[in-house]
Amino acid sequence: MSASSPSRPSSRRAAPGRHALGFHRFRFRRLRSLWPGPGPAVLLALAIAVTTALPLAAPQLTRRFVDDAAAGAGTDRLTLIALGYLGLAVAGQAARILTAWLAARLAWTGTDRLRERLAGHALGLDMAFHGRHTPGEMIERVDGDVAAVAGFVVAFLLDVVAGVLLLCGVIAVVTATVDPGVGAVLLAYCALIGLGMVRAQRLAVPSATRAREMNAALSGYLEERLAGAEDLRANGAGEHAVRRFHQLSAALWRAERHGDAVGSSVLAATGVAFAAGTALMLALSGTLSAGTAVLLLQYTLMIRTPFERLVNQLRHYQTALAGLGRIGDLLAVRNTVPEPSPAAELPGAGPLSLELDAVDFAYGDDEPVLAGVTIRLAPGETLGLVGRTGSGKSTIARLVARLYDPTAGTVRVGGLDLREADTASVRRRIGMVTQDVQVFTATVRDNLTLFRPYPGDDRLLEALAEVGLDDWDLDAELGTVSAGEAQLLALARAFLADPGLVVLDEASSRLDPATERRVDLGITRLLTGRTGVLIAHRLASLSRVDQIAVVSDGKIIEYGRREDLLADPAGHFARMLAGVRR
Repeated sequence: MSASSPSRPSSRRAAPGRHALGFHRFRFRRLRSLWPGPGPAVLLALAIAVTTALPLAAPQLTRRFVDDAAAGAGTDRLTLIALGYLGLAVAGQAARILTAWLAARLAWTGTDRLRERLAGHALGLDMAFHGRHTPGEMIERVDGDVAAVAGFVVAFLLDVVAGVLLLCGVIAVVTATVDPGVGAVLLAYCALIGLGMVRAQRLAVPSATRAREMNAALSGYLEERLAGAEDLRANGAGEHAVRRFHQLSAALWRAERHGDAVGSSVLAATGVAFAAGTALMLALSGTLSAGTAVLLLQYTLMIRTPFERLVNQLRHYQTALAGLGRIGDLLAVRNTVPEPSPAAELPGAGPLSLELDAVDFAYGDDEPVLAGVTIRLAPGETLGLVGRTGSGKSTIARLVARLYDPTAGTVRVGGLDLREADTASVRRRIGMVTQDVQVFTATVRDNLTLFRPYPGDDRLLEALAEVGLDDWDLDAELGTVSAGEAQLLALARAFLADPGLVVLDEASSRLDPATERRVDLGITRLLTGRTGVLIAHRLASLSRVDQIAVVSDGKIIEYGRREDLLADPAGHFARMLAGVRR
């Protein structure tokens, strides 16, 4: 087991039916971002009411037209009724278009706020969480699930809310203007249809949840394999990658096929049920006038429309309800590196002291990777961490930067337990430079400031000059840069932040000698007047440090002043350095 590995993948799976109905564990208060405000909500409610009311009046005109025609009414009267019907139809379509536009606008505005909230929450989670979830999976959860919710909200407003209002309106109108008994039969009929659809939905949602999970897994797999395409191709692993892609694609296809089968079955059953309902309404209208019979037929067809829309949208509802459950799960994840309350500020200026006091650490439920680590640095001193790969050096660096909290013991910076320190203060006063530097497709200015407000171009140019990049143009777009230029950019970011404690994790590895000298010069400048922790495979790069800690299997096996350790030829560090020189 590598001590430097940031996390371990979890083998636990969600229990079956976990997202039944999509809201089993979800809290509506987590969707408060969707609330548009009282003004837009009232406007949308009025639009839905008008969209519902106008179609209810049209069959009344149809009945009047048929009965009047049968009674021998004149052409002028029949034309007037027909024009009224046409006006209601046009107004009803216009109202539905307006309602759809309002619903879509409010839904996408609200879900954009939810997307921002989810992204902020996900970015604020600790490294242990992100180590268990690939970037592709997180994109699908933050963006794909929210997009499904946006479509669900629009469909819910137009097909469910408006449909339920239309059903209630039809039953009320039939009861009041035709016959209470017919209205009661229609109510019972709709209740049976609705109950059947709810039961069908309970069966359908788990299959949609499975499809969403398979889609996220496939997205994560593709993102990882495309990022490592060069290594896969160079080592002949392409065939295995393609075979695994086919396996994941097949699992997604099976999950989606099962969901489609459920949806198609519900649609077919609904069609049969409504055919029977239409026949029933026609049978009940046998003793009524021709106009009333036509009216009942129109109302029967009218109530069929929202049910059919609901069935047609069932897959979207399944997807959205599954997405809602997954959104709830993501928002329910809590940071294992919590913000203290109340929080204390680290000293605002000058070098910071560092102390690790009997620190133990384990990644999740795995075996401990650090045991009893004790280190003390005075302000302005530098520490070199040496040891084999996987010995625990990078884990110590992550604890110092408070990317994790120790499972036992204390990490103090500036005399303050980091668990009691304000997170913003920690990020401002503790800088970290690793060998894996992220360079974005953006300007030099944005890559240097990481898209945050900056103190002015003079300060940015000064930071670049400190690392020998004074010929860079702040407005130039950065594309592909060399590993050495990326490291220098990372050092310039640290200069710009002006931390009191700097952690350098293999910052000069994998560089050619000329570039390494430039990076070493930048590191020397960066460490001047600051406390530093350096991790390096090349022991010669530790000539500037004050103290050395030799790490092996998560323990400090040798620790002291550099000159003292060199004076002991039998010591671990002296023997390591002698071996390198030979």
